[in-house]
Amino acid sequence: MRRDELLNAAEDLLAEQGAPCLTLAAVAERAGVSKGGLLYHFGTKEALVSGMIERLISDFDELVAAGPPGSYSRAYLDATFTAIRSGRLRRWAVVTGAAGDPHLLTPLREAMARWHRTGLADEPDPMAARIVRLACEGLWDVVTHDPESYDEPALDALRARLLALLPAT
Repeated sequence: MRRDELLNAAEDLLAEQGAPCLTLAAVAERAGVSKGGLLYHFGTKEALVSGMIERLISDFDELVAAGPPGSYSRAYLDATFTAIRSGRLRRWAVVTGAAGDPHLLTPLREAMARWHRTGLADEPDPMAARIVRLACEGLWDVVTHDPESYDEPALDALRARLLALLPAT
């Protein structure tokens, strides 16, 4: 069993049943492995939650890096919509998993601060860039709570409108 498959099982469990149901035994069962197999990769529940947070940050950083050059906010927007459409980056599930220990959220808080500060001085309109990034955050949170809230045409329209807020670089 690979590490990502275990993290997927934990995220699925959190998304479906919430933090009280996140136990190592439940994750192992969901992933179809022994508890020992899970413990090989994640020795504690906290290590499992930390693994989910680290993966979320890394995955989003990779999406931003793959975005269009020249504007961090445009890359951030593209990364957000890719994350939403793929359904892979379920921040709500990860945050729910860490709810019992705010210390576990420190890396996510630090990444969020970095994501919202990076490149603002290089943007033609820093306030528009902030608005777009905040709108992305709101959309991501809404969609993680209610995946059916926006269909593809609605997402396309939102993305186009947010892009229109960002001056060309």
